[in-house]
Amino acid sequence: MNQSTSLIVGLNEWISLPELGVIGQRCKIDTGATTSSLHATDIKVFTRNNLKWVRFTAYLGTLVQRGHNCEAPLVSIKNIKSSNGLTQSRYVIRTLLTLGTLSWPVEFTLACRKSMQYRVLLGSKALIDGQLLVNPALSYIQPKPIFSLSH
Repeated sequence: MNQSTSLIVGLNEWISLPELGVIGQRCKIDTGATTSSLHATDIKVFTRNNLKWVRFTAYLGTLVQRGHNCEAPLVSIKNIKSSNGLTQSRYVIRTLLTLGTLSWPVEFTLACRKSMQYRVLLGSKALIDGQLLVNPALSYIQPKPIFSLSH
């Protein structure tokens, strides 16, 4: 990897998930987690065109939470060991992530992160795929992603 072409990010950044309609969500960068995670509730699996999909509610904002209905193809189900040491099965989706000037597909597990300060956790696999360098002494150094829903 060429460090001169890598994007430097802080410990916390603003991200968007445009395919889900999630705009300007705060995210914690976690190099200790392999997989990224998205706060989701009301998760339901359904079939569309003979493929498994998931329908779920994502939550936008931090002080005032508002639910946002999302749908995405189901990629897999993974057993994940959470920060409290318990293993749980989680649904996995892949969706486009925008951070700063970059956009790339990222796999997210869907989990209840209600008790967590950040509703989105960006793990090491996403950091590697996006060729990001992390400076944990900084926060919110990339511009907040903005996009039109018409794109």
